[in-house]
Amino acid sequence: MSKSTATILGSVFAATCLFVGGLLLYRTVFASDDPARQFNPPLVTEIPAGTETPDGMVWIEGGAFQMGSGTGARDEGPVHLVGVDGFWMDATEVTNAEFQRFVEATGYVTIAEKTPDVEQVRKASGNPNADIPDDLCVAGSICQKAISPDEIDPEVATEWEHYQWWEYVPGANWRHPEGEGSSIEDKMDHPVVHVAFEDVMAYCKWAGKRLPTEAQWEYASRGGLEGKTYPWGDELKPDGEWMTNIYQGEFPFRNTEADGYRTTAPVGSFPANDYGLHDMSGNVWEWTADWYQPDYYRFSPKRNPTGPDRGLRDSDGMVKKSQRGGSFLCADSYCNKYRNSARMRGELSSGTFHCGFRCVVPFDEYERYRNAPRQQGK
Repeated sequence: MSKSTATILGSVFAATCLFVGGLLLYRTVFASDDPARQFNPPLVTEIPAGTETPDGMVWIEGGAFQMGSGTGARDEGPVHLVGVDGFWMDATEVTNAEFQRFVEATGYVTIAEKTPDVEQVRKASGNPNADIPDDLCVAGSICQKAISPDEIDPEVATEWEHYQWWEYVPGANWRHPEGEGSSIEDKMDHPVVHVAFEDVMAYCKWAGKRLPTEAQWEYASRGGLEGKTYPWGDELKPDGEWMTNIYQGEFPFRNTEADGYRTTAPVGSFPANDYGLHDMSGNVWEWTADWYQPDYYRFSPKRNPTGPDRGLRDSDGMVKKSQRGGSFLCADSYCNKYRNSARMRGELSSGTFHCGFRCVVPFDEYERYRNAPRQQGK
């Protein structure tokens, strides 16, 4: 064999080896059944050394999943690959008992318990000359209004129609969920409601926790079930059993309470998903850390996305944060927002009687959690 022929054959052999090696690498990393292997450095999956799972929380092993839906609302798409590092998450929504502990320790007063600053309301609405009725200039919050079919105005535009069954109730707050005369005395294990974003952030600071990002929330809600509609699968009522606290009947006129509840249910009343999390679907909406933008998924980063830098003004002029999970007021015939991928948004200074929250501790913030006032008995 001539020297030139040997050189050519050697080059061909080397090129073949590189091709085969590259193909094997592609199949191992990029074409693997485990999309998490696409991330470098690897996603955090193990509980960090020297830590232990905080009381009432569960460790969510990091991983990758397909976020969003191709069949849901427009803001749920496009479906895209997301990787999240491990974190701890509250197994349930924060309860009245836990929020009361925070209030007693800090003396905190929620927004709903304060007389509104009319100028701030005008500023938030985007209309500095807005006429604010006197009955809205008292402490209170937003509740569902009892309404009959003949009270619905068919001329109201679809995007505004839901305002017909809401009302501002003086005296409504986390202690009095349905206004003066209501109480949480027998609801200490129910999720706290009427908490605005500012209230929730104050609690998080005291507890040494954070609100979940939308990506963390959806990854946890899916419980490892890729592409499923609900935290437990695709069927709303497997074997005829209700798995979530939502609205049954003709919304918003008659709730049959087939699931056993008219408003909130005690946390953990329904089965947990495969990650050990309760009420990721229904019961109350849950605040997230992300600003809301309907098209964020089109430019969202793949690893640990934290939402857009700012929110967009909604049709009512307000800039809002994303909320997840649906509530006891979500009906299959109306909003159907108790699905894993469904998104909602809430105005920062408004609490409602169907919105609460749960918290997370990122894998690298355990010391922050351990040294927080809550853990120090403050």
